[in-house]
Amino acid sequence: MVEAALRSGAASRRCVFEVFARRLPEGRRYGVVAGTGRLLDELAAFRFGEAELRRLRDSRVVDDATLDFLAGFRFDGDVWGYAEGECYFPGSPVLVVESDFAHGVLLETLVLSILNHDSAVASAASRMTSAAGSRPCIEMGSRRTHEEAAVAAARAAYVAGFATTSNLEAGRRYGVPTAGTAAHAFTLLHDDEREAFAAQIATLGKGTTLLVDTYDVPTAVATAVELAGPELGAVRLDSGDLLVQAREVRDQLDRLGNTGTRIVVTSDLDEYAIAGLAAGPVDLYGVGTSLVTGSGAPTAGMVYKLVAREDESGTMVGVAKRSKDKATVAGRKFALRRRSADGVAEAEVLGIGEPPSDDGDDRDLLVPFLRSGEPVDPGRHTLEAARARHTASRAELPAAALRLQRGEPAIPTEYVGARA
Repeated sequence: MVEAALRSGAASRRCVFEVFARRLPEGRRYGVVAGTGRLLDELAAFRFGEAELRRLRDSRVVDDATLDFLAGFRFDGDVWGYAEGECYFPGSPVLVVESDFAHGVLLETLVLSILNHDSAVASAASRMTSAAGSRPCIEMGSRRTHEEAAVAAARAAYVAGFATTSNLEAGRRYGVPTAGTAAHAFTLLHDDEREAFAAQIATLGKGTTLLVDTYDVPTAVATAVELAGPELGAVRLDSGDLLVQAREVRDQLDRLGNTGTRIVVTSDLDEYAIAGLAAGPVDLYGVGTSLVTGSGAPTAGMVYKLVAREDESGTMVGVAKRSKDKATVAGRKFALRRRSADGVAEAEVLGIGEPPSDDGDDRDLLVPFLRSGEPVDPGRHTLEAARARHTASRAELPAAALRLQRGEPAIPTEYVGARA
């Protein structure tokens, strides 16, 4: 596309690209924007180096003029978007890219690969942390996805409320708090459970978490308490009927005087299992497979579409697809969240070509990320800021948004202005 546009002279036309999801995953009531911080870092470093250019040259993918363009590529346009952690709905312009065609079109795969993955994980994580309430969730999904996706997933889960991750690289790279427990292999390594527990306590202290379901749970709990006493940090359950076992273990711990020892549950948890355990004496949830695969929705379904371009007279005009089931809305969008007087979200209002009017209780959603390729207020895009933003954004949604039953989006999307 870039080569052909360079030849036709259209490559330099000003354009507006938008990222949005036509719909939420079936039955979901809201989505969560995540990955923005990662995307901005990648955009700053997005270059075609000598190795990439040599490959394109040797395989004759593009001509010499295009190679020259790519060799000098630096994204110098403007980028707006929903700040990381923000909730979104069908049609929400979560990212707006304003540049010439050649610079903007090259970003599509980079943008979508990051936002689709991270937003899918964050959207699932938000449902899980909502179901968990005040009980912390631990991200433990690294063994269930690609090694780099695991790091990104840990970051996205933290944005949406997870307390910690077992992925140490996410801690090193992004500052996500880390925590973990021993596996069954550690117990099986030793001649008996007592020897395994004693070794773990001697190394990590009495505040460690002991895995108690390798053999017999009541026996393991009794041994753990005998060795660590009331200072035992936690025990972990990873199999069986977790609700029944948690109640039995809580009773046993309390009888033995370990009222402060916490109970961690794992074993293929998702938001529904977490909700089902709400009535039990569970203190922490460890979540893996369902989280890193989006709990049934492994992609956010976002697309990157051209919605406006410069015509031959230099005027910006809206453009749209008409294909069946994949039509788009022409024109650059501006977004605000209409809220009631008491701050509850009522609608996602998208102005076409100009900002919609604010009745005084509404909130603008698009913030500047890049201007002429340079970062705008980078401090706004820290991981902790995204985490706090998600808490606030989810809190303003109507109560129905937090139901796990299938339903329509929590608020409608309304378009204001000329719609081609």
